[in-house]
Amino acid sequence: MKKTLFPALAAALVLAACGTKTTGQAEVAAEAAAQQVVSSDIAYVQVEAVLAQCDLYKNEGVALSVVDNDSSDIARGCILERPKVIYNAKTGKFVMWFHLELKGKGYAAARAGVAVSDTPAGPYRFIRSGRVNAGKLPVNMDGQAVAVLDTLNAKNYEKWWTPEWTDAVNKGLIVKRDLDGGQMSRDMTLYVDEDGKAYHIYSSEENLTLQIAELSDDYLSHTGNYVRVAPAGHNEAPAIFKKDGTYWMITSGCTGWAPNEARMFSSSSIFGPWSQHPNPCVGPKSELTFGGQSTYILKVEGKKDAFIFMADIWRPEHPSDARYIWLPVQFKEGVPYVEWMDNWTLDFFQ
Repeated sequence: MKKTLFPALAAALVLAACGTKTTGQAEVAAEAAAQQVVSSDIAYVQVEAVLAQCDLYKNEGVALSVVDNDSSDIARGCILERPKVIYNAKTGKFVMWFHLELKGKGYAAARAGVAVSDTPAGPYRFIRSGRVNAGKLPVNMDGQAVAVLDTLNAKNYEKWWTPEWTDAVNKGLIVKRDLDGGQMSRDMTLYVDEDGKAYHIYSSEENLTLQIAELSDDYLSHTGNYVRVAPAGHNEAPAIFKKDGTYWMITSGCTGWAPNEARMFSSSSIFGPWSQHPNPCVGPKSELTFGGQSTYILKVEGKKDAFIFMADIWRPEHPSDARYIWLPVQFKEGVPYVEWMDNWTLDFFQ
């Protein structure tokens, strides 16, 4: 069986490993950053901490461990979020990227970390972390845009959230600020295209702008080619899929732990230009993404045009008790939408 990425939550095992077709709102005791990879006919879950409180899966242990060494980027006490794993067919390696905040630095570091393993369950060997594409400008900034960028002076925009500041961010104020050290990388996902090229999609520029960056052939570094998407639009939690030659991306706004209205974008090229669409959610609490936040869109192998929208329901008072939303992606005149259902099965996909 083709090795396939299932970057979902631990609840995925209800569907992929245990043979049941029931989805609905599975109550699984696992951290909300869980990732799932299917290799051969075995489903794997990679989490910061998995609590096996039911017989749905075999605990394969910790995929990537923090270390008791304060000189390490992943020293105990760091913040490691949103891990995603992809399989590289050329190298035969499983590659993990994640959002990393350094110990004791709050959310100031905004780094991307990478680790590698011979098996989906790990253990993963940490390689490095850092900001993204230092010294490189976005490829969708033409000469005129670069000329405008050169005129921007941060001292003229010290007060945030003014119309003037927002316009300057749109024109690349924070890109210029972070050019030498690299672009910020927080909420993120990975996407492997049909040609085998992989992309790192992340919230950047103080969570104000999404960036899509091409990864190297071995998926372990960035090539320097990247684009900005929805500058100053305040998007995070990107989830992407492709159907009939069109890329679709669902994101959320930035409201902390609180849910908000989902956004949706489309493009005929992963490097854009991207067009924004109305909220794709339909039904009760659709204006709040049903109380959740997008995390991934899973392609259902073996079924045509079948995709599952996955979202986290955050419970900041009890993070390990976070819940999950799984709903089928439907299409009307070629445009995706996600409608609330209390229960559904894989038979929904014909």
